[in-house]
Amino acid sequence: MPSTELLLLRHGIAEPRSPQRADRIRALTDRGRQRTRAVLERALALGLVADQMLSSPLTRARQTAEIARAVGLAPSLELSAMLEPGHDPLLMLAATLASLAAAQPERDAAATAPPMETARRRLLLVGHEPDLGLLAAHLLGATPGSIELRKAGLALLVLPAGFTPGSASLRLLLSPRILIG
Repeated sequence: MPSTELLLLRHGIAEPRSPQRADRIRALTDRGRQRTRAVLERALALGLVADQMLSSPLTRARQTAEIARAVGLAPSLELSAMLEPGHDPLLMLAATLASLAAAQPERDAAATAPPMETARRRLLLVGHEPDLGLLAAHLLGATPGSIELRKAGLALLVLPAGFTPGSASLRLLLSPRILIG
């Protein structure tokens, strides 16, 4: 299996927590939608396009992922309960990478692009903190809590073929302020 790039995206600015509203249904605010769209349009301009996107099903993450799909960062969207807060996204990542590896011979046979263009797969995960930051830290072999994604922030990691935790490398860690000011 070729190396995999993992693009992590934290959901945008959402409605505040409230005892009157279930956390699962907290939506992006108008400002959150606008800022997220601006960030993701800039990410697209930088070429941060994914082959596959998985998102937490919670409203704010799903809405963020829908914006990512609408601006062209990924061709489709799949929801995964493993990206909900408190779950271990590493389990979902391992299963997804195994699925990609199993499908690789079929993709290679169907590919019309030159081999250099098929040597990389990019997976976009849309979720929550601290889970995405903890996932990134684990993959990088860094101290838990050392990586934090801001709302609508992005991280790009490279996972070598046959990666083990600690063998990934960090290519980008971008806050919305860096991308759009």
